[in-house]
Amino acid sequence: MPQNNAPPRVILIAGPTASGKSALALSLAREFGGAVVNADSMQVYRDLRILTARPTPEEESEAPHLLYGHVDAAQNYSVGFWLKDFEGALARLSAEKRTAVVAGGTGMYFKAALYGLSDIPAVPESVRAAVRARFAGETPQAMHRALLQLDPLSAGKLRESDPQRLLRALEVFEATGRPLASFQNARAAPLLNAAACPAFFVAPPRETLCARIDARFDAMLEQGALEEVRALRERRLDPALPAMRAHGVPHLIAHLEGRLSLDEAARRGKLDTRHYAKRQLTFARHQLPGFSWLEGPDPQGEALAKLRARAR
Repeated sequence: MPQNNAPPRVILIAGPTASGKSALALSLAREFGGAVVNADSMQVYRDLRILTARPTPEEESEAPHLLYGHVDAAQNYSVGFWLKDFEGALARLSAEKRTAVVAGGTGMYFKAALYGLSDIPAVPESVRAAVRARFAGETPQAMHRALLQLDPLSAGKLRESDPQRLLRALEVFEATGRPLASFQNARAAPLLNAAACPAFFVAPPRETLCARIDARFDAMLEQGALEEVRALRERRLDPALPAMRAHGVPHLIAHLEGRLSLDEAARRGKLDTRHYAKRQLTFARHQLPGFSWLEGPDPQGEALAKLRARAR
């Protein structure tokens, strides 16, 4: 707590999936009479409450929750859209004199809020639609080869298994005639002052995290995740959309179409999630230098102790 004993205006809680960051954020929101603000790129989608482990209605009743489930799965939501929504959430909470406890696993959201987003021109919808039509049905590897011809620097930084970012780079080149990399040094002003925001990264031991990921996936299936994916599949959305690539969605769709057993779909979903958690940890180590890591068994106690020490 700051020197005047008022709570911080913004507290940041990051961490890999299934680390317990949402529970910590809710406890801090209750502690300070604040609100939890989502910084997870999949929990924005209203179609996937169960499979993205969004807060339950009971948890949402304990403190206000903002930017959860407010986006339709048909939308190609991005960090730029999130920043605009986040700015509105901050303005609302500031007017209400509430602390914003920002929680999520999308490192790029935190990085953009703290250090600014690359100042890339908006891509006209007509250009976006044309590029997506051109690459409809193409493999990510084919997209990567096309990008390699146009923007080799960006292509070298992107994984061949990441069609969304590959499409983004192709769209920018089509719209501007310039490589995506040529815009990435110019950044818009950040929304947050990094020095003024207590920031924590919840990092349980690897074995604990993997066990939680597996147990949570099983629990989500028991809670109705398969029916959630069935309803999403029936919408016949573009498979390249972010919501269609949420962990577990492609494999559960494969099960619904008779291409995988449910056990195999679950195994692959768990494996994808564990790989993603590893990438989240790597990103935080290199891209979120100001975050204090909470690695002990009591992240709430650690966070409160560090907040009190910061206020002295």
